[in-house]
Amino acid sequence: MKNIHASGKRKRAVARATLKQGNGLIRVNSVPIEFMQPKISRLKVQEPLILAGDVAKKVDIDVQVMGGGITSQAEASKLAIAKSLVDFTKSDKLKEIFLNYDRNLLVADVRRKEPAKPNRHGQARAHVQKSYR
Repeated sequence: MKNIHASGKRKRAVARATLKQGNGLIRVNSVPIEFMQPKISRLKVQEPLILAGDVAKKVDIDVQVMGGGITSQAEASKLAIAKSLVDFTKSDKLKEIFLNYDRNLLVADVRRKEPAKPNRHGQARAHVQKSYR
């Protein structure tokens, strides 16, 4: 069976997932998912695996994730894992399950940090206008 590659992005975090047939071993940055900290991030990454059910037990997934913060990395990994599982199964049913549960499992969140404006001490948005006259 050939490998399947998928990627996921969230803010500045980019995750690349490699899926191959195996026996349910999931690793994020070469660390088994059971040892991932904090727990909320681990649960976030496990969402697509729980929804996929038996399919997740038949494959090994290696995820390399870099950039961003802890939560962004977890969400990017979640997206990459879900995309790779859908590619592996080629199942419209699984795709439908993911989309009904949370659209962000298959569709990337394109929002990015707004650039800071010059001479505003890092504030991206303008404050309320004041008029003295």
